[in-house]
Amino acid sequence: MRAFLQRISAPPKQTLRTLQPTPYTASYTVSTRPTPRTVPAQIASCISFLLRSLVGLSTALLLWLASGYKSSQTEDVLLHVLDQPRLDELLALVDKCQWMYLAPCALIIFIVVFRRNYTEESLTVLRGLGIQTSTTSSTYLQAPTTRFIPTTSIQDIFIYEAFKGFEVRFYLAVVVEGEEDVVVVFPGLLPKRAILEEVWRGARKCLWEGKEEKQQPKREMESADDAEKRRDKQEKI
Repeated sequence: MRAFLQRISAPPKQTLRTLQPTPYTASYTVSTRPTPRTVPAQIASCISFLLRSLVGLSTALLLWLASGYKSSQTEDVLLHVLDQPRLDELLALVDKCQWMYLAPCALIIFIVVFRRNYTEESLTVLRGLGIQTSTTSSTYLQAPTTRFIPTTSIQDIFIYEAFKGFEVRFYLAVVVEGEEDVVVVFPGLLPKRAILEEVWRGARKCLWEGKEEKQQPKREMESADDAEKRRDKQEKI
């Protein structure tokens, strides 16, 4: 019993998915979406999706019939699924439904059907352009919340630590020029330190690695040219 309660109260497991098509482009996604690895889990996931789709379509059909806009074409379509006696029973049941009860029940059903039962937050890094943070919404009907920060505004990327209650939590933050507050990456999930370190190293490597190495030979060449010019001046003197 104790193990069951701990499993229910435990936070959802977080996974990191990395996509790097080029050395200068990378996408890091932290998700609590459960991944079905076994055949029974995959079958259960498919059945759950089909049930949610069936319940949503049935509710939409019920609202359509109750609205009074049903036509002969709608009844012909329903006759392919139901026989005439059951169709008559369905239409009679719809006529008895009152909107004061039907509308709230349909709203609750749609909220359950379209509710997203997991959270995904991502960081996309593009060298020369900037970074983009994204957080999924709580339902499938809303677009994710995104923010783009150009490279010229990024001063640095750090891993900070803070207290949340009596617990020390680590978070990845971007220092943006001209802003007093830092931009927290993965603000809703706050992944563990191991995930943050992997994302931090990859983001810094994608943004800035190689630039300092390329600038160093230029400085050496400039200093060599300056020294040669000074020698030429001394010889002329």
